[in-house]
Amino acid sequence: MSIRTSIEEKLTAAFAPERLEVINESGLHVGHQPGFDGEGETHMRVRIVAPAFAGMGRVARHRAINDLLTSEFDAGLHALAVEAAAPGEPVRW
Repeated sequence: MSIRTSIEEKLTAAFAPERLEVINESGLHVGHQPGFDGEGETHMRVRIVAPAFAGMGRVARHRAINDLLTSEFDAGLHALAVEAAAPGEPVRW
């Protein structure tokens, strides 16, 4: 299973999001590390809107997502950008 698919499945199961987008941004980071060619699933962006985030601060939302995705980091995920919101909160996407 791809890292992207694993992230989507885990976030869906844990947060029942109204909106979810997992974007592979690895290709945008060519040269970020010596020899990195942008291939694979090393840099991902998560955009998620879920009722579970109501009443949670930004840091708590990020921690909840990062804690859920420990095995993806162990499997080669290097960076995760998180844009998390509760329903009704403004988003830029």
